[in-house]
Amino acid sequence: MRLTVVENDFVARFRAAAAARPDRPALIYSTVEAGRLSDQTIRYDDLDRSAREVAVWLADRVPAGERVVLCYPSGPEFVRVFLGCLYAGVLPVPTALPGGYRHHLARTEGIVADADATLLLTDRANAGDLTRQLAGGRPVPVVATDERPATDADRWTPPPVPPDGPAFLQYTSGSTSDPKGVMVSRANLVHNLLAGRELLRVGADAVVGGWLPTHHDMGLIAMTLLPLMDGGTAVHTAPMNFLRRPVTWLELIDRHGIAVSAAPNFAYELCLKRISESQLDGLDLSRWIRACNGAEPIDARTLDRFADRFASCGFDRSALVAGYGMAETTLFAAGSVPGRPPVVTAADTRTLEADGRLEESDAATTALVGCGRAADLTVRIVDPATRAVLPDGSIGEIWLRGPSVALGYWGRPGPTAATFRASTADGDEGFLRTGDLGVLRHGELYVTGRLKEMMIINGRNVYPQDVEREAQAVLGADVVRAACAFSVPAPTERLVVIAEVRTRGMTAEALTGLARDVRAALTTSLNLGGLDLVIARPGQIRKTTSGKTQRAAMRQLFMAGELDAAHEALTEATASRYRRPVAGAVR
Repeated sequence: MRLTVVENDFVARFRAAAAARPDRPALIYSTVEAGRLSDQTIRYDDLDRSAREVAVWLADRVPAGERVVLCYPSGPEFVRVFLGCLYAGVLPVPTALPGGYRHHLARTEGIVADADATLLLTDRANAGDLTRQLAGGRPVPVVATDERPATDADRWTPPPVPPDGPAFLQYTSGSTSDPKGVMVSRANLVHNLLAGRELLRVGADAVVGGWLPTHHDMGLIAMTLLPLMDGGTAVHTAPMNFLRRPVTWLELIDRHGIAVSAAPNFAYELCLKRISESQLDGLDLSRWIRACNGAEPIDARTLDRFADRFASCGFDRSALVAGYGMAETTLFAAGSVPGRPPVVTAADTRTLEADGRLEESDAATTALVGCGRAADLTVRIVDPATRAVLPDGSIGEIWLRGPSVALGYWGRPGPTAATFRASTADGDEGFLRTGDLGVLRHGELYVTGRLKEMMIINGRNVYPQDVEREAQAVLGADVVRAACAFSVPAPTERLVVIAEVRTRGMTAEALTGLARDVRAALTTSLNLGGLDLVIARPGQIRKTTSGKTQRAAMRQLFMAGELDAAHEALTEATASRYRRPVAGAVR
């Protein structure tokens, strides 16, 4: 997929679409008022003019190539300012509002410092709080762009920026390490958007959207920039609208005839749990032709149950698409074939865990969802220790190479060389080491876990997402609201499971009994022998801003004895190693 300079430039393509269809809706933002959706529509000519105005305003303050952090709630202002940065040649750095958690604020402070940001841009409603919250960190001016003075859009001139230079910094989620700023070039961006469109098999004028936050790569790339590049329509609502009332997502799809909408697996589960039968009355999902599931492990059971539950609303099982991607590949890395349900393979659990191979078995207990074919990328499965390329059917680290792979990490030449410039044992160069474990079988890519998070318990390869899923399955999600699994040395590797439980009103005896039941059920279902269990109150398990469990951070809190646990049922070896009272340990 070779692109000319103009084709490589997102701004040029967006402006061409605005010139060709100025009155077409570019962005529709829906709010919830009195339980009903209310729309704000921004046409292509208006969005183009707003972006030029922002670019002129920025150019008077910030040289091209400087970094500015974008810290907005969901809404049109973020889109206007992000595009304005691209128009000005300034590098936008999207991030979430810190919210009420200290670790969220620490992330924002870290991004401001790491990017060496010149400005932090936000809206008037949040400027004061952000100024106070960031007062103790690296000094950076906080500016409300919705209070900026008027500027003349006609003063804008395209900046002299090369297509292979960075367009923006997308910070990684930090689910396994400190977040790093991925440098996405203008050529990366356009190539990945075209590859994503080809994977999804949708036209340039598709209606795309949902509730994903625009500071997150899936919300930004797939749900916003993909439709805007060549004349489609992006439809958004705030994430909180979905979390408070999940049917809002489906109503949005029905209301605007959205063809493509994406979300992590948990969102599909939330729809199953919290949408009532009465809310399905009159709901039409027949125009939703690409229901993308990605950003976290995909549960085959979720796909089946969602398709069955919403079939009466016109939802077609063939609309389901399993996807795999990351900031380091701009976004899209692989996707299942549109028009048919994702491939699900019944894997032999013993072979998968003990031998690191994928084989089918009628007695299997592990259902793996395939993520389809690569998005115009070369894929290798590699032994992470020897760097030898592995044959089909063997589990190893997923390595990728192609035009969508980003330039590297901002200001980190060492990690960039190690991660983005890897060579296989036979001398094949220029690969991205994803840190993800996976396997190729009959051309289908299966993602099995994270290299840093895989646990070896009693000689078995154990994946934390499988343990977490089982923790909710054995007693129900109404009992175990969330779970986090990791291993600690005590002195051999021990499996630790943190289960979030609503403990209000529970006596000490009830907590002890619940811990005993959960521990026994998991020990039996996982066939892992004794494990260590922590009962935590809701909200204790840390998540990234995109909703991924921060297992490494939770492991550190556990090992340091800093978890606010309601109850712990630990083996004597773990309790003594990590300074817990041995009297509370179990054998």
